[in-house]
Amino acid sequence: MAKKKIDSETTQQRKVSISKLRSYLRNETTHFVIGLVLVIFAVYLLLAFSSFFFTGAADQSIVDSVDPADLASIDNKVKNYAGSRGAQVAQYLIDDCFGVSSFFIMIFLGVLGLKLMRVRIVHLWKWFFACSLLLIWFSLFLGFAFMEQYQDSFFHWGGRHGYNVSMWLMSQIGKPGVWLFLLATALCFFIFIHSGTINWLRKVLGFEYLKRKPKEKSQTEEVKESSTEIEHKPEPSEPQEVNFDLNRSYVPEPPLAESLDQTNAIELELDNRVEEEHEEMEEEEEMPMSFGNTTVEPARVLPKVETEPQPETLEPGFEVEAGGEDEDYVPAQSEPYNPKLDLENYHFPTIDLMRHFENNEPTINMEEQNANKNKIINTLRSFGIEISTIKATVGPTVTLYEITPEQGVRISKIRGLEDDIALSLSALGIRIIAPIPGKGTIGIEVPNSNPKIVSGQSIIGSRKFQESDYELPIAFGKTITNDVFMVDLCKMPHVLVAGATGQGKSVGLNAIITSLLYKKHPAELKFVLVDPKKVEFSIYSVIENHFLAKLPDNGDAIITDVTKVVQTLNSVCVEMDTRYDLLKMAHVRNIKEYNEKFINRRLNPEKGHKYMPYIVVVIDEFGDLIMTAGKEIELPIARIAQLARAVGIHMIIATQRPTTNIITGTIKANFPARVAFRVSAMMDSRTILDRPGANQLIGRGDMLFLQGADPVRVQCAFIDTPEVEEITKFIAKQQGYPTAFHLPEYVSEDGGGSELGDVDMARLDPLFEDAARLIVIHQQGSTSLIQRKFSIGYNRAGRIMDQLEKACIVGPTQGSKPRDVMCVDDHDLEMKLNNLR
Repeated sequence: MAKKKIDSETTQQRKVSISKLRSYLRNETTHFVIGLVLVIFAVYLLLAFSSFFFTGAADQSIVDSVDPADLASIDNKVKNYAGSRGAQVAQYLIDDCFGVSSFFIMIFLGVLGLKLMRVRIVHLWKWFFACSLLLIWFSLFLGFAFMEQYQDSFFHWGGRHGYNVSMWLMSQIGKPGVWLFLLATALCFFIFIHSGTINWLRKVLGFEYLKRKPKEKSQTEEVKESSTEIEHKPEPSEPQEVNFDLNRSYVPEPPLAESLDQTNAIELELDNRVEEEHEEMEEEEEMPMSFGNTTVEPARVLPKVETEPQPETLEPGFEVEAGGEDEDYVPAQSEPYNPKLDLENYHFPTIDLMRHFENNEPTINMEEQNANKNKIINTLRSFGIEISTIKATVGPTVTLYEITPEQGVRISKIRGLEDDIALSLSALGIRIIAPIPGKGTIGIEVPNSNPKIVSGQSIIGSRKFQESDYELPIAFGKTITNDVFMVDLCKMPHVLVAGATGQGKSVGLNAIITSLLYKKHPAELKFVLVDPKKVEFSIYSVIENHFLAKLPDNGDAIITDVTKVVQTLNSVCVEMDTRYDLLKMAHVRNIKEYNEKFINRRLNPEKGHKYMPYIVVVIDEFGDLIMTAGKEIELPIARIAQLARAVGIHMIIATQRPTTNIITGTIKANFPARVAFRVSAMMDSRTILDRPGANQLIGRGDMLFLQGADPVRVQCAFIDTPEVEEITKFIAKQQGYPTAFHLPEYVSEDGGGSELGDVDMARLDPLFEDAARLIVIHQQGSTSLIQRKFSIGYNRAGRIMDQLEKACIVGPTQGSKPRDVMCVDDHDLEMKLNNLR
């Protein structure tokens, strides 16, 4: 023991000395002194190198032949201005190493000194690489170019390095090859230093045609800039053809008045003109927009601009607002929009609907605590491990014993005694946390002999949950310290729940859903529930018109059929894309900013804007879906997990088979928050959490929550099925919406799943000819174009596209690309339409 104490004291002293040395080297005064020394040394090298060219011939024989001890004498006859040592350094660096390019060593030392003195702010690594490359390149160039002058000179211009390397290169690639090699390396160096070298090379080599597109682009920008000059009213112009990109939702250019307003707001010297501009704009707001002899509201003109790609002539003063947030939009009502107005009498579920458990608070059994402490101390002592302190924290089902080992004890040694400690305590399973994050102790979690039930009423009714300001609060249960454990689903943003059968996974999903039901209004939240087992989520079917979302043609809101699951998830992807388009039009980045704008009536509902509720997709048995549908399920789930966070769509998937073929790398990468209940094998725990620990849980709601670095052990709240039924009945008795929240229709790009041979050309759609003319005009076959143009559903647009393909007006599908159009012009189209009549 004395030897161990001496070793520990020596190690501690060594650490202290190292820390003092580090703090000394990081001192600013130390940096300044070192930098000053480097600058002075660089000046000394400059003196030695410069003198070498004049005195090197006379000093060479002395430096090479005289004994080093003679150079240290006073009468050494060295003529270099930097003395004998300067002559030695110059002789070594210039003649024996890199030649004249050794000046770059001096330059880099000077720059480094100025950097440490904080005289100049430079990119040190860039200077290092530049000086190193120039040192080597000039050594090779001078050694090759002045090779014939070596016989008449007392030193090598490129040093021995340049001479030897150039001789070897000449033997390998010849003199022309060496010149080309030097040219190529020089050009690469200049490109590395300055990106304008590429344009200079193009001009020298005559590749002017490569710059045509940038010129055209700059000309376009000049035209745009010139168009934003200050004008009060635009002059009448000739009709211009508007080109639309059919692969995206078209958002018109901002109007001239809006751009003028922004320009004048920036220019401070034009304040008076800004006021005049605003006055004229206010006058125009009061006047209705005129188009010909017809008076139209501004909000109703915009859809025509989006859908009619025909040349139009606008009269002077006619302006069209674009984008999502309209400065000219005047709402009918001034007060903020209330999304809860349709169900304003809705009451949140009460706490008394949940079951109350007597004596659910953990009790401290001192006899059990003292016995476990003594067993832990004796077990560690029997293996030669002494501890200084031990304390216990009693939780609902587990007690945490925090021990502080003596100095010099390896943590890995304590971690390896996990099974021995479990044997001595006669425990179901213990878990060692070595060390506890943020503390200098080691934790040993031991199950209680008399565990307590964490009721849902104690969690939902807690002050922390009731006063939380989370967007989507989820209360899982209690930690070892008896604190309510809560998370925000919006910040997670997706959750993976896994565990063996009967370990509390379904109860955990009930806790998640119940937490959201107690905090969110039906207008703010919708659920998409997927239940392949058909019995887990059936109790939520009664709140279909309040909180559930489904496809329009689905009879039951709880999705149990695998084919409908695929359609529903793809429909959620369509909803996600639609929401992103609305966010783009509104110039916001997430759903919270969008809803805030909409509530404050800064978005025009006539342009498609609407209040967006959060959508939470809950899948109970993900493993069964993967086995039956495979990639058809995994791909939309991965896409939702990657993109849907900003638009308020979140996903919770659960599985009882935590294997690598179920929880794939794609799923794990997109689900950063994971909940692990008890599993049977360590491999399953590594699959869920990327570490062991879930195999050491005791079951019955004992779980590990991982989001970030270290998992947190939580006893999940117990919310039984009768409690959930009471909550759902309480909600169902209240007024709800007429139907469930309808997700958008989804039809695959192959025409909605029907074969082309089944298309009946004798029963053409009434919009068939109009759709055919639209496709030919745009020369782009897209189902979404037909749907957007004629304001029809995706199923009908897909059937029209099938009929167009059968009529040889468009070609077959090409994946995500638009179909090819087989008709060149209207004349060709009329011929094919006449054949069909």
